[in-house]
This record gives sequence, structure tokens and C-alpha cells, in this order.
Amino acid sequence: MTTDPASPASSAAFDVRPLPAFRDNYIWLLSRDGCAAVVDPGDAAPVEAALAEAGLCLVAILVTHHHADHQGGVERLVAAHGATVFGPAAESITGLSRPLRGGERIEVDGLGAAFDVLSVPGHTRGHLAYLAGRRLFCGDTLFGAGCGRLFEGTPAQMAASLGVLAGLPDDTEVYCAHEYTEMNLRFAAAVEPHNPAVRQRIADAAAIRARGEPTLPSTIGLEKATNPFLRCAEPAVIAAARQRDPSAAGAVGVFAAIRGWRNEF
Repeated sequence: MTTDPASPASSAAFDVRPLPAFRDNYIWLLSRDGCAAVVDPGDAAPVEAALAEAGLCLVAILVTHHHADHQGGVERLVAAHGATVFGPAAESITGLSRPLRGGERIEVDGLGAAFDVLSVPGHTRGHLAYLAGRRLFCGDTLFGAGCGRLFEGTPAQMAASLGVLAGLPDDTEVYCAHEYTEMNLRFAAAVEPHNPAVRQRIADAAAIRARGEPTLPSTIGLEKATNPFLRCAEPAVIAAARQRDPSAAGAVGVFAAIRGWRNEF
């Protein structure tokens, strides 16, 4: 594996499979030609089972941030497979061998894939996202119809990070780390009760979950139409924010008001 800022962006022609973990986490398993990488392996057991079932060799681990449900399985996986661990330099990541700060392009040779590394602080201070072609692995920064809590960052940081992600092409697939979509859509409907895209997505998500399937990946276009945290310039969202906090002004102020509301929802 090499870090090559000059190499062209990958077409990301690898397979992606969600591995459910804990109550609502997804570990993303990326595979191609017998090689695999995983994103945010909070638990090693489902990864080991999937590797054995498919006969895959684990070559890389991509960690978005330091929370245990995203890196708790790293030590065991590295011990068993010797995989290279990519993750934020600004955080304590188990077995970290390739510290990253954002702005790099990393290549996972076994997948034939390049990932652009995006700095997206807010949920944690060093949070990263990984973009391969039109596939975004964003940890707990952006969720289906929501965003992560601000455990270490500021509203300004998170609003800026979400702005970076919202600037990606609308057909970019969003692979976040939790199945929170239905819960988040209930909040989105409270913020924008007259948004038809939100109502449609609520119906679609209910049907998907009734089939026992993940609501992910989403797309950036769908998030921009239904996710209140990407809609802080919309009049209806501004009005809802000001009902909660009459002093809310500007994109950061509106974001902070609805994030505070979501914390209590």
C-alpha cells in the first residue's frame, strides 16, 4: 500500500457489503479479487466470519475516528492478518500505521482503489472520511437524514464538515456507520413537516426496514433533499431553528439550534 497524492482517483470497482455489529452499527467490508478492507471495525468477530466465508485476505483497515464502536476490533484483526491501519493522526487509534490528517490520497493495492482522505471534524476533533470515486465512507459525521453529535468539535466545525460533504456530486453514495435513518427522519419531519421528499423517504425507509434491509447507502442528493443539517439555508429550516432559538443567525447559528433540538428530540 502506498500514499500517492499524484495518482488519479479510483473508479472504486470493488464490492461493498455491510456487516451489522452491536445494536445498530455497520462495518463496511470492501472486497475485490480475494482482497478485502474494512471500515470502522468496532468488533472483530463479524469481520472474521465474513472473511472466512468468502475466502478473503484482509489487507487494510480504515478508521474514521477513535470511538470504541469503530475501532474496538482493530487489535485482534491486526494480530491475525497484519493489515495496514489508516486513521486520524490527531486521535488515539489502535495499531495505527498510516496516520492521516486529510488531504491525502491513499491507495489500497489489493482493492485496486484510491481513497481521497477528507478532514471532517465535529463529532470528534480528528474525524476523517474516505472517498473512493463516488463512494463516501463517512463514519459518524453524516448519517441518513442526520449527523453525529458534537462530542469534541464545535458547531462551526461540523457545519463546515457537512458543507464539504454536501459539495460532493449528488450521485455520491453515502456509507455511514449506523442505522439511524428512520429515527432521524422523524426529526426531519418535525423540522420540515411540509417537505414532500421527507415524507416520501419516511415511506421508503419503512418499506426497506420491513424487508430487513439497510437503508444505506444513501446519496448526497437524497441527503440534500431530506437531511435538515444539510438544509440550514432553507427558509423552512431557518424558521424552525428560530422557533427554538430566536437569536439563531447564519448557517452556523441555524445548525447549532437544530443540533441542540435534535439532542433533546
